[in-house]
Amino acid sequence: MGKYIIRRLFDLLPTIAVVAVIVFIITRLIPGDPAAVMLGPQASVEDIQALRDKLGLNDPLYLQFLHYIGDLLQGNFGVSLTYNQPIVQLILERFPNTLILAVSALIIAFAIGVPAGIISASKQNSLLDYSVMLVSLVGVSMPIFWLGVMLVLYFSVNLGWFPATGMGSMEDGLIPYLKHLVLPSITLATIPMATFARITRSSMLEVISQDYIKTARSKGLSEFWVICKHAFKNALTPLLTVLGMQISMMLGGAVLTETIFSWPGMGRLIVDAIDKRDFVVVQGTVLFIAVIFVLVNLLVDVMYKVVNPRVNYSSGKGGAK
Repeated sequence: MGKYIIRRLFDLLPTIAVVAVIVFIITRLIPGDPAAVMLGPQASVEDIQALRDKLGLNDPLYLQFLHYIGDLLQGNFGVSLTYNQPIVQLILERFPNTLILAVSALIIAFAIGVPAGIISASKQNSLLDYSVMLVSLVGVSMPIFWLGVMLVLYFSVNLGWFPATGMGSMEDGLIPYLKHLVLPSITLATIPMATFARITRSSMLEVISQDYIKTARSKGLSEFWVICKHAFKNALTPLLTVLGMQISMMLGGAVLTETIFSWPGMGRLIVDAIDKRDFVVVQGTVLFIAVIFVLVNLLVDVMYKVVNPRVNYSSGKGGAK
């Protein structure tokens, strides 16, 4: 499996290269002049042109691209135009905050969505089954920005139970810190929670109909033991694929969630950078998220081997022995 992992890491390089090219092109299409935004509305044309020369914005596009690729090959993501800090430093400051939010949302989604899917499958075609699927459908269709605003309006403005914005600090105590985390975590967890429930139900229904499950029941094993010991273990593989996708989507979905709740993470950093026309920050952060995305997919492939030892990586295509 070690050779497979190394081969996959090399296979990821073309993907990262394509993302880098796309990000470079898109950031140059963002309307507005970064130099004019940085200097403000009172700046003269001469000052704007001087700053553009300093930043290299007047260079031909192909020359800017070569400088961009050359810096990436040296591990240099550039320096922010507005923060005047290395992009790597900004990422190291903001990514842990996004990771905290994403992990919290993932725990909530998995802890509620998976049991709901298992119960729904074990009670197929019952009122409980229909109720879980209806709630899941609503959850998948729920716009994050609308849900976040509604949660703030009800639980923060009306009831005053949780803070409306901000991340809080551990220096203020664990409880105040967790209170800041509740609403954004629930907002970010809603879609993955519904997805986990639907996928778990579908996978469990397929496994429950197998002969070995009927054999386990005929031996007098309790339904709880049959479902948790035999059925769920074999239904876990499709869930791993969805899990990897949802982790990556949470990093992307955090853009809206962090904006709504003023959470100081990567998503908020990207939004602020776009607003300030800081294309260097946009390039670096989006490329970083793309790297995380492909690494998560690689980790999911490795987890397949742990869950299902029959998976064979010797051919480079996976499959079962």
